[in-house]
Amino acid sequence: METIESALAKGGIVDITTTGRRSGKPRRLEIYLHNLDGVLYLTGRPGRPRDWVANLSANPAMVVHLKRGIHADVPATGTVIWDPTTKADIIKQARIRSWGVDPTQADAESDVWAKGAPLVRVDI
Repeated sequence: METIESALAKGGIVDITTTGRRSGKPRRLEIYLHNLDGVLYLTGRPGRPRDWVANLSANPAMVVHLKRGIHADVPATGTVIWDPTTKADIIKQARIRSWGVDPTQADAESDVWAKGAPLVRVDI
């Protein structure tokens, strides 16, 4: 039977619940959890600003809902990472290791992803 620890170690599709920065209501969404050498991150494609990032900026408390292999609700804290250099390095690794993006492509697109993609460190 899978444990919470092994599910987090694998990463993959999870749900997260944040608290709405204006409404104060719980907001749940599906997202990819990356485990990079024991550190957990959430990211997404570059584009528009994300409500879940704004919610975590206002209130870093969150819940990670494991739903593949094991079903568990895990309290966590999300720290938004804004520094473009840090974001570029981490997102590049996440794209290569979790999503199978070719390293040359990930390197070439690094600036676009660093400027436009969200990145949050998750601490359980």
